Amino acid sequence: MPFAQRFTCTIDDACEVTGLGRTKLYELIGAGRIVTTTIGRRRLVVVRSLLALLDTNMSN
Repeated sequence: MPFAQRFTCTIDDACEVTGLGRTKLYELIGAGRIVTTTIGRRRLVVVRSLLALLDTNMSN
């Protein structure tokens, strides 16, 4: 399945796709720029929010 069609991804997947490190990704999550959901102990990134962040940065 293409990445953009997924609902969620892991933190590691988000780092790999964006080229960002875990620390920066968690900063963006803390700032509310990337949306996550937690299921049990697992934190998943909402792919739509990640794509929106990248789209916003590319249009500036």
